[in-house]
Amino acid sequence: MPFSKWIKWSNRNNLSDLKSPGVYAISYSKTNLENNNFDWIKDIIYIGMTNSRGGLQSRLQQFDNTISGKQGHGGAQRVIFKHTNYNKLITNLYVSVFPFSCDVTSNKAEDLLIMGKVAEFEYICFAEYVKRFNHLPEFNDKKKSPKK
Repeated sequence: MPFSKWIKWSNRNNLSDLKSPGVYAISYSKTNLENNNFDWIKDIIYIGMTNSRGGLQSRLQQFDNTISGKQGHGGAQRVIFKHTNYNKLITNLYVSVFPFSCDVTSNKAEDLLIMGKVAEFEYICFAEYVKRFNHLPEFNDKKKSPKK
């Protein structure tokens, strides 16, 4: 399964397989990306992953909680250092997800291997972005992007 189409941040819960673990890409774009196929674009500002029980939905909610003023997501703390107005930020925010099917509560070898592939795939995504643009997405770069 490839990355989903880009979807507006406010519509993120309409994505499928959000209960699954996976990798997500967040883009900040003045161009409307809604329903465009995922592509490696310079507008990607953050790549993240989750293997938590709550899956992608829970992790994206943590990101949203943080950009709206609460705590819970380190990458989102770097985003709000630069983008302090939540309502203005989310008008230009898009997300695409790459879910992996497995049981994150299991200790079965096949599920553990898939969870390892989720973590590996996040780094593959970092590498792909760096190959194309010669740097990490803005808010994955902890040296250049301070936290609020």
